[in-house]
Order: sequence, then C-alpha cells, then structure tokens
Amino acid sequence: MTSVYSLLYEFPGASYVASAHLTRLTNLLSKASKGHYSKDTAVLFRQTARDSIGSVMPAKSLELKHTINLIQELTSEIDEIEAAIKQIMDEEIKSPILTIPGISYRMGAMVIAEIGDFNRFDSADKILAYAGMSPSTYQSGQLDNCHSRMEKRGSRYLRYALYNATKYVCHWDKSFGAYLEKKRSEGKHYNVALSHAAKKLVRTIFAMERSGHPYIASV
Repeated sequence: MTSVYSLLYEFPGASYVASAHLTRLTNLLSKASKGHYSKDTAVLFRQTARDSIGSVMPAKSLELKHTINLIQELTSEIDEIEAAIKQIMDEEIKSPILTIPGISYRMGAMVIAEIGDFNRFDSADKILAYAGMSPSTYQSGQLDNCHSRMEKRGSRYLRYALYNATKYVCHWDKSFGAYLEKKRSEGKHYNVALSHAAKKLVRTIFAMERSGHPYIASV
C-alpha cells in the first residue's frame, strides 16, 4: 500500500515512529492514504511503536528505505510498460479478445503475443496442442483426478495466460461461470473443470480472431 510505503520510508523503524511529531505523522498518513487514515490512526501507530520491544537497527532502516525506493522505481517502470501495451493493443492490434469480460490488456496481450498469427493454426485444437493443453497420452479419457495433467510441451507462458484469463472470465461472464459450475457439478475437481473452461475460451478466441467479431455472451 502506498500509505505503508510512505510511512516506512519516512520512519523506517519503530523508534522513528515512536518519536515522530503527531502532526507530521498524521499529515503523512492522511496524504498517502488520500484521507483514509486520520489522526486516530496516527495516534495508534505511534503508541504501538512506543510499546514495541523491537531493537534499533540503523543498518536495517537504511536497507528498508533503499528497498522501498527500488519497489517504487520498478512499479513506475511496470506502469510505463503496461501503458505502452494498452496503446499497442488499442491502436495497432485491435484484437476482439478484449471484448471478452475478464480479459485484461495484460493477459490479452500475452495470449496474442504467444499465439502470434492465428492463420498459422487450422483449428482451435491446434492452439490447444501448441499451448500444451491437450491431455497426455498416458492419461485415460476421463480427467477425473485432482489435477488435469497436461503435456509439458508447448508454450508455458500461453498456458499460464489462458488459465489465469479463464479464472477471470468465469467470474465476470455468466455463460462461462455457468459452464464451470456445470463441470464442477459433474464431480470434477476445480482444476479439471477450469481446464475445460480454458479449452472453451480458446475455441471462443479462435472463432473471434478468425471472424473479427466482438464477443457476444451466450444467453
């Protein structure tokens, strides 16, 4: 949280918080939390710090400040990269995949980047095989164990993006959510049910990319 980082950067240790001027501490917390934390919180923090039995370690306090600096720098770089990804997706790629509820720019871009040109694949099943999401040959026809063991071949990044995207799509889209629950009601473990929903999502994405049409939820 921004407020926590601000507090620990300004007061990198219990002894610093314990000796802080209450007005200064209150203003810092209020500004960093956008008014969420008030004077009462500042009083509580300072009193808790005064009751703390933690020892004073200047070296650790300095290390903490540098670590927070690093986190903030990396966060800024991530924000810059994600803004660039959003711009590319909106202005250059213009994929209909983003019309599917639950698929963010990050996951959408990862899926598009890993699959590349959809015309390389004759069917959605070829994409599933490329992602390593086809059941291994030594498995039985029914994936009824606790884990849907998939092939280790294929793009693990695409597999990661598809499974994570499926979780959000099942949460935000009623038809996918109902499909997941249907598989669960059949006695399938959550991971197995999710793998079925992921395959449904791949087939949906394949059809959309081929047609260029936006997502239309099933009634």
